[in-house]
Amino acid sequence: MSSTNQVPHLQTALKGPLLELEKHLLSHRTEIESWFRKQFKNTPAPFYCSVDLRNAGYKLAPVDTNLFPAGFNNLHPDLRSLAVHAAQNAVTQACPTTDGVLIIPENHTRNTFYLENVFALQTILESAGYEVHIGSLIPDLNAPLLVELPSGNMLTLKPLVREGDRVGVDNFFPCAVLLNNDLSGGRPEMLEGLSQTLLPPMELGWADRFKIDHFQHYSDVTKAFAEIIDIDQWLINPTSISCGPVNFKERTGLEALAETVNKVLEDTQNYYETHNISCKPFVIVKSDSGTYGMAIMSVNSADDILNLNRKQRNKMASVKEGLQVEQMLVQEGVYTYETIEEAVAEPVVYMIGSQVVGGFYRVHTGKTATDNLNSPGMHFEPLSFEESCALPDDNQTPDASPNRFYAYGVIARLALLAAAREIADAKEALTDLADI
Repeated sequence: MSSTNQVPHLQTALKGPLLELEKHLLSHRTEIESWFRKQFKNTPAPFYCSVDLRNAGYKLAPVDTNLFPAGFNNLHPDLRSLAVHAAQNAVTQACPTTDGVLIIPENHTRNTFYLENVFALQTILESAGYEVHIGSLIPDLNAPLLVELPSGNMLTLKPLVREGDRVGVDNFFPCAVLLNNDLSGGRPEMLEGLSQTLLPPMELGWADRFKIDHFQHYSDVTKAFAEIIDIDQWLINPTSISCGPVNFKERTGLEALAETVNKVLEDTQNYYETHNISCKPFVIVKSDSGTYGMAIMSVNSADDILNLNRKQRNKMASVKEGLQVEQMLVQEGVYTYETIEEAVAEPVVYMIGSQVVGGFYRVHTGKTATDNLNSPGMHFEPLSFEESCALPDDNQTPDASPNRFYAYGVIARLALLAAAREIADAKEALTDLADI
């Protein structure tokens, strides 16, 4: 597969004529692929990444970028060979001489769906030709832990140990250490100061990372991209503003948060009116750090913030690992008009290195087009191959779903490039500290 073959032909749920933005991306694909190639040459992509997208028809934008993706088990089996090839390239780029990869997962062993993801990730890397072991940070784990998965497969978690400036299991201390742990609980001391290559760096875990930094990079990326292909940047960029400090339990900072919500709503309404968009604006308010769909809500007015009841405030007060919310991200809401069997859905695109390796739909039967779908009750529908080709098909009608998915792959890679720049900034900051 050539370096320009970045996006597989996949089925999408959204039917009907290809929308103007999607047509525009297709008609400029030569310039787009050339631009991406140059960008990722200058700023290497993260080892892996997943991006949640929302397609409102008039707007197609990312709403979350995960640098520790945990849904490889939801990828369609037809995509495995693409993932294997991409993994070979990504590991070689990170550690050219390594023969093995150590995976450090999350600690929640009761979440067998998450562990299915770890098993799928291990299988992809083993199929790429690497020896792979799972090194667990579970406290007091002093012997291998065998976990039987719902699929019938068995996953072996081994105690992670440190020798000098390297971590490993048994006698296995490879160059490449792959974090599949978002570090919501903080930076483990065992992983500080390693000579091995951590993928991604610990500075990109939720102990250090803020979403606003990502979306500021994304705004810069899309500004340059929009100029190249001559589109309005707003069509692919959700307005994002950070606000804090906020304490939901003590009701401090809520007035400033409400004002920020009002500003985003007013800006969006003005754009809608100028461009004859008949939808009602809404805003997503979420923690500026953290994941798993926690501390997030959809609001229609500033009053929704000021009138939160105690239960709602408690729900917004903390995220994964009990991390207290102090700073919020106020983001323009993007409708999703994807549906599967009349249930609202949003595409999630997975990448290894700079290559799209597939994705799935997050589906929720109990939510609407303005809701956060990453919540209890969701389920996943894999995207499957339609054909083996990896680029848009000029021989198919413009609204063929492979061509629609090409647009999704473009927006996802813009978010990937923003994440690559986050990592470059983190490395530069570390270098500056070392020089002090």
